[in-house]
Amino acid sequence: MTSLSQDFRLEPATFADLKGWEEDDPSSLFRAMKDCRAHIRDVKPYRTGAVGLTADDLLTLLDAVEGEEPRNADEARAFFEERCQPFFIRRDSGGAGFVTAFYEPEIEVAAEPNEIYRYPFYRRPDDLIDLDDSSRPAELDPSYMFGRLQGGSISAYPDRGEIDRGYLEGKGLEIAWAKSKVDVFFVHVQGAARLRYPDGRLGRITYAAKAGHPFSAVGRLLIDRGLLDRATISMQTIRDWLYAHPDQVDEVLSHNRSYIFFREADVSDPALGPIAAAKVPLVPGRSLAVDRLIHTFGFPFFIRSESLTHLDAGKPFARLMLALDTGSAIVGPARGDIFTGSGYDAGELAGPVRNDADFYILIPKAAAQRFG
Repeated sequence: MTSLSQDFRLEPATFADLKGWEEDDPSSLFRAMKDCRAHIRDVKPYRTGAVGLTADDLLTLLDAVEGEEPRNADEARAFFEERCQPFFIRRDSGGAGFVTAFYEPEIEVAAEPNEIYRYPFYRRPDDLIDLDDSSRPAELDPSYMFGRLQGGSISAYPDRGEIDRGYLEGKGLEIAWAKSKVDVFFVHVQGAARLRYPDGRLGRITYAAKAGHPFSAVGRLLIDRGLLDRATISMQTIRDWLYAHPDQVDEVLSHNRSYIFFREADVSDPALGPIAAAKVPLVPGRSLAVDRLIHTFGFPFFIRSESLTHLDAGKPFARLMLALDTGSAIVGPARGDIFTGSGYDAGELAGPVRNDADFYILIPKAAAQRFG
């Protein structure tokens, strides 16, 4: 057992400990693993998380993927069994891990605004700059990774309320316009969307940057005000409440000061999800957003949740996944966000997911020796 901080430790396990592993089919991960390998070798390595696993550690597994095309689930599982050691992520608090889910919405948009399409998706502004410890003003919290450069001075960028009130109007940053401010907000939460234009053309936007302010969950706000029930809250119940109370939308949404900027992206293969933080296409049902300060992108995780059953026709969720994304709300060693796919049906699957889960990380055997 290796203790990595005062919060969690890695406990050596076997594949026999991974309940449901023998029924899983991780074959669809091989294409994504090849994409990760190409990014590490041809672009740049992924940043090492606090666990201490590096891109070089991962390459010992990814290099073996080249030329591998498993013919069935047994061969796909055998590939990982031969090359990896599972470790259970044990939180020192004793509590279980936790999963939610996200998806890529499909939104009706127009290329130009009119009386119906009035709410824009914005590109990254020119006055938004990346911050680090050397450039961040002392008055900004260390969590601020973006700021505004204006007249040689760096400050906090305008937040959601200020931008919604018109801060960016007239700067030519609009990608497209949607019908509903609520729809735009939920695309911000998801970090990507497919855009359906009136002529049938399909576009895509994906995360480019954010204003820098911390994420604040509007669902928690509605619970704290007694407007929604903690036991039944979901993306759908939040959306329904907002649509039912249009006079309160601006005030409630402005509670989440975080604001997302987008870039246009490719939709050449509709079967694949958007390119997310790991810079490779997300695989529906097999991509996991993790805390990138702790974990390194590209590593496989086996997730088991007894209570999460609606994603697998009533059976407990038990799948091998790749860490390919991150998110402001994904904080902790055993916290994950499952990508369910694109479009309305994927959203219906993602919305109710709020479940306890066991997290196992699969570490290539050479690197696993460091963790006992």
